[in-house]
Amino acid sequence: MGLIVVLFHGGLLFLGGSASAQGQQAYQGIRETLPIEVAPQPVPFSHKQHVTAGLACQDCHATVAKKERAGLPDAEKCMLCHTTIKTESPAVEKLTRIHQEGGKLDWVRVYRVPDFVFFSHANHVKADVECVSCHGPVKQRDVLAKEISTSMITCMNCHVAKKASISCYLCHELGQ
Repeated sequence: MGLIVVLFHGGLLFLGGSASAQGQQAYQGIRETLPIEVAPQPVPFSHKQHVTAGLACQDCHATVAKKERAGLPDAEKCMLCHTTIKTESPAVEKLTRIHQEGGKLDWVRVYRVPDFVFFSHANHVKADVECVSCHGPVKQRDVLAKEISTSMITCMNCHVAKKASISCYLCHELGQ
């Protein structure tokens, strides 16, 4: 029975059925046809409009620099502005109802990594990785779709380009 070896060489992952270099194949990973549209959000949300109004990513994604997850705004956060801004719009009226009823905004995730992958937004912010690197031109979008792959190959190529660690344990728990 051959040992599976994963080598990183020249920006490509190679899988071999044994420790020898014979028969190596380039690791392809899951192929994604981008962009990938997602289901509608609970209330229409335009990143473009909010950025134009002067908001920064961290204004709504409050934990992006402190935690693994960037966080998504709740209705209360949205209502800090929308008690006076665009109050007559159907979307804001719906948002107001959700807030008054104590409901939850069930935002549809656009980007997700598999459960066996550890990803920290905080670590990437500390490394000066801009949001656009992983999420695409969100600031220009009225409706989001997944535009950047979250595949292992995409992440590994970025780590190599930025001279960041490519150690397996960085993103995967390996029984440690």
